Amino acid sequence: MRMTNTARFLVAPLLGAAALFAGCSKSELTPAAPSAAVVSQNVSAPGFPEGFETGTKTSYTSGSVTLGSGSWTLNDALIGNTSSDPHTGAQSVRVRNSGTVGMNFDLTGGAGVVTVAHAKYGADASGTWELWASGNSGSSYAKVGSTITSGSSTLSTASFTVNLAGTVRLQVRKTDGGSNRINFDNITVESYTGTGGGTGGGGTPPPSTGGKKFLFDAGHAETAGNADWVIMGVNNAAPRYPSPAQSSITASTSESYWTGALSAWGVALVKLGNTVESLPQGVAITYGNTSNPQDLANYNVYVVDEPNTLFTASEKAAIVRFVQNGGGLFMISDHNISDRNSDGYDSPAIWNDLMTNNGVQANPFGYSIDLTNISETSSNVLSSSTNTILNGSQGAVTQLKFSNGATMTKTSGSVATPLIWRGSSSQGSTSIMCMSSTFGTGRVVCVTDSSPADDGTGEPGNNVYPGWNEIASHSKLHLNASLWLAKQQ
Repeated sequence: MRMTNTARFLVAPLLGAAALFAGCSKSELTPAAPSAAVVSQNVSAPGFPEGFETGTKTSYTSGSVTLGSGSWTLNDALIGNTSSDPHTGAQSVRVRNSGTVGMNFDLTGGAGVVTVAHAKYGADASGTWELWASGNSGSSYAKVGSTITSGSSTLSTASFTVNLAGTVRLQVRKTDGGSNRINFDNITVESYTGTGGGTGGGGTPPPSTGGKKFLFDAGHAETAGNADWVIMGVNNAAPRYPSPAQSSITASTSESYWTGALSAWGVALVKLGNTVESLPQGVAITYGNTSNPQDLANYNVYVVDEPNTLFTASEKAAIVRFVQNGGGLFMISDHNISDRNSDGYDSPAIWNDLMTNNGVQANPFGYSIDLTNISETSSNVLSSSTNTILNGSQGAVTQLKFSNGATMTKTSGSVATPLIWRGSSSQGSTSIMCMSSTFGTGRVVCVTDSSPADDGTGEPGNNVYPGWNEIASHSKLHLNASLWLAKQQ
């Protein structure tokens, strides 16, 4: 802010568990014709994601260990926490030879999409592994999807569509048989019923029909000082529904239709067929509270641009659970020492507090915001024609300008993906200006300067600047990222 002061491996929906597992334990899952049943998905199974943070097992000898999700058997596998073990939190599972990592308990709500973070151990050779599933409490198993190769020492995520209702347990099998080692972390499981009548528990998925719903936070002093980080404001306060009504927005509507420094962003999202709301000051941030009409479960993406007051313990847990269960979070920070309301906390400290002390999982997104203050225009953008944040439906992102912003550091081995770095930096784990990540079944994007989203048309008396259109890539970045978070691209 300027200062005036996964490869996804899909398999067809599967037949009922009893029919599937009657045959040989090493048989492939048999594809079945899609049925007309209503499917409930996108809700994390109880106890998941499993990050292997609570258990201890230091030898490869086969044995059971109690983890956050339940009891698992680790055969030719241990829980590693060395610098050579890729991990998201403090540790991950390390498997050698033909080792396995399997559940000793059943998921009673079925299993839909399952994701597994994986990487080779240190400088070991590449290895292969597979996901297997059982519908009869482990009496027999069937392979799900493709055989996966782990060839990098940085965690990446493989995704499998299991789609089994009823009782299900899972097992990861190392299949190359070599002494090379593979690490596994952050296993996520979506519940699956196959019919109507419930999801199996764990959380509430974002709405899935029609245009997506975007919620812009306005309850954490986003208008303090000379800031105006709302889509529409009146006397430095944002109502739930911006006025005039968004139903009247057309392709030719100007961003000045609403008065707020994020109005260009909001208007653009509406033009793309979505709806936007603000979360006003004093309205609770909750997740799974059906009595709260603005509960996060009612939205697909939650946008928070430079918060200036700390999130409460319950708010932090709600936000992280929202992402864990499929929601999208757009985090925007400002630079170090940018405390606009003089309460002792600026946005880097507030975001770092959420990622460190949320009551769900430490460092869930795999990065931290540095206490830095930089100003530069960078063209040091990740070269990837398939990354839809950088090369999405809204155009190619080639630059990012910071006018007093911070940088980020990626946690070693995490699934976070740096997208843009400082111009003089190597494309590594530091000096990052824009980052994406995943947690559970949800997605996160972070930009560490509020200037690029600023459209320059806030309320009178607020000193804002036209960053949104200052560089053509700014609007493309924020809109591509919004659509990616909403799982529209």
